Amino acid sequence: MANDLHPGKKIYPAHGDPIRIVPLHVPDSVRQPTAEAAAAGPTPAPQLTFRNGPLITAVEVFTIFWGPAWQAAQSAIATQINQFFDFILTSSLIDQLGEYSVPGHQISQGKRTGTLTITTPRLRHSVSDRGIQHMLQLYFVYVQPGVRIVQGGGASCQAFCGYHNDMSSQIFYAAMPYPGCGGCTGGLSVFDALTSTSSHELCEAITDPIPGLGWYDDANGEIGDICAWKTKKIGQYTVQLEWSNQANQCV
Repeated sequence: MANDLHPGKKIYPAHGDPIRIVPLHVPDSVRQPTAEAAAAGPTPAPQLTFRNGPLITAVEVFTIFWGPAWQAAQSAIATQINQFFDFILTSSLIDQLGEYSVPGHQISQGKRTGTLTITTPRLRHSVSDRGIQHMLQLYFVYVQPGVRIVQGGGASCQAFCGYHNDMSSQIFYAAMPYPGCGGCTGGLSVFDALTSTSSHELCEAITDPIPGLGWYDDANGEIGDICAWKTKKIGQYTVQLEWSNQANQCV
């Protein structure tokens, strides 16, 4: 679990595998640079560059809640997550992504197209990324409390708090574990942690749907990775700040 890891350590994807995860929260008190890093001087500012891959220009989100807990104790949170998407997909969060439009591909507001709660195949204590791919219809998959997601040699609440990926460069999805550890709440409520990580993956999936082939920074990752765990409110919802090339900062 997150508490078993030294807070200064991170688990990254394999070499050559683009960064596409929500990392564990690391308190500011342990983010101080090492003596070697301080001696090396300031690091260059992040800069996303376009790699000529696809963009999702008018995203259509379909939410999937996997596991019987979503029909009972967690049903209210599932409803709230759907309401979050209904609001945020037509909000300023999507509008600010317009700077990453390219000729012939204008990023614009989207919509939620549906939702589904499923109980089969039955979840065990862990589920693999391949398992999520096999049951997927489209896009955002939330697993119930007590189930971890295993992907790329790491697991939720150990190495990540969510991620997005593609299937055959045609279907795009985000895998969202329930934030059952301090490293995946970052001092937020469970619901606020879910909306923050969901907004992180939403913006990344729009601007870099095939990880590393859209807007990407080789050193820092995707638009959300650069600003991980920096949040703001839009309406009543907590969302993550996203990197802006134009502003040269998280906005």
